[in-house]
Amino acid sequence: QVQLVESGGGSVQAGGSLRLSCAVSGRTSSIYTTAWFRQAPGKEREFVAYTGWTGTSQELSDSAKGRFAVSRDIVGNKMYLTMNSLKPEDAAVYYCAASRINRSTMTHVWDFDYWGQGTQVTVSS
Repeated sequence: QVQLVESGGGSVQAGGSLRLSCAVSGRTSSIYTTAWFRQAPGKEREFVAYTGWTGTSQELSDSAKGRFAVSRDIVGNKMYLTMNSLKPEDAAVYYCAASRINRSTMTHVWDFDYWGQGTQVTVSS
């Protein structure tokens, strides 16, 4: 089993920045890919970014490109999402996810086996 705990959410004004953290524990040796998803009220959970846990593959959603960055610290068993130039439409609950597989692209909810409880991000205009 793998456990994921997000932190770093909060309230910011439009144009501000936040850095989300995801602490990964348990059978980390089974993980190939980790990712961030988000879900706004009344909307489906959507892909934000993923990074290979041991490899170098990364992908960002179109809405995240140029503003967000995903990174991981394998030694510290953490993954990060650095968010700059935040917009009101970025407001959502952000979830950390981990997968035991590594495909050429990993952007769907069903690609991931483990999920954190989420951290709220609020962006005011």
